[in-house]
Amino acid sequence: MASLLTRIAPRTLAIGFRPIARPSSSLLLRRTLATAPDEQPHLRLGSIAPNFQAKTTQGDIDFHKWIGDKWAILFSHPADFTPVCTTELGAFAKMKNEFDKRGVKLIGLSANDLNSHGKWIQDINETQNSNLQFPIIADADRKIAYTYDMVDAQDITNKDEKGIAFTIRSVFVIDPQKKIRLTMMYPASTGRNTAEVLRVVDSLQTGDGKGVTTPIDWIPGDDVIVPPSVSTEDARKKFGDVREVKPYLRYTNIGQ
Repeated sequence: MASLLTRIAPRTLAIGFRPIARPSSSLLLRRTLATAPDEQPHLRLGSIAPNFQAKTTQGDIDFHKWIGDKWAILFSHPADFTPVCTTELGAFAKMKNEFDKRGVKLIGLSANDLNSHGKWIQDINETQNSNLQFPIIADADRKIAYTYDMVDAQDITNKDEKGIAFTIRSVFVIDPQKKIRLTMMYPASTGRNTAEVLRVVDSLQTGDGKGVTTPIDWIPGDDVIVPPSVSTEDARKKFGDVREVKPYLRYTNIGQ
C-alpha cells in the first residue's frame, strides 16, 4: 500500500500545482472597460433611468431636467458615419412630428465627439432626405453607454482604435416620472423599426390613460384587453361593450 501511495502522490501533486493560464492582456483590457458589477445599476423596467450630464449637438444637458414633464426615447448608435445608423437617424428625424404629438422627446447617442456628430448630421440629411432636429449625445468615452449597459458582450471585435467597445442599438422609453418603461436591444448589424418604437409608445400611453392592456400587434383603434384585475361587471360599467372569450380573456374597444 505504501509503495502504491508513493507512486500516486507525485502525479496528484503535479496535477494540483499545474500552472493556471492567465487571461491575455487584451481580455483583461476589455474587462476593465466595463462597469464593475457592484457599480452597475439595475436597469429594470420601472426603475429610475440614471441621470447624467452630457454634451449634445444642441448644447449641454442634465438628462432628467431635459426630459422635464415629457416622455423620452434614448437610443444609441455604434458610431458616426456608419451605414445602418445613418438610415435609422434619418427615419427617426422624419417621424419626429409623430413623437411630438405624443409628448415624446427624442435623443440619440453615438460614440464620437460633437465635431464628428455635426458633420455626420449633414450626411444624414443629405442621404436620407431628412431634417434632423433632435439632439445627439457625444459619448466618446462610453461613460453613458456603460451606465446604461449599451455594450455587446458577444461581439468583442466591435471596438474603436483605442480598444474601447462601441455601443449597440439600445432603445429606452422613459416616462415623465423618469422611470424606464420599455427597452429594446439590437446588435450593430440589425437596424431598428421606427414604427414599432412609435407603436409601443402608443401602447404604454393608452395603458396608462385608459387602464387597459394591448394584445399582439395592437395599433390604435384595435380592440384592447381588459386586465385581470378588473371584473367583467366593472369593465362593462367603465367601457360599455365587453366581449368575453374566456373569463381571463376579455376585449373592448376604446377607439383611437
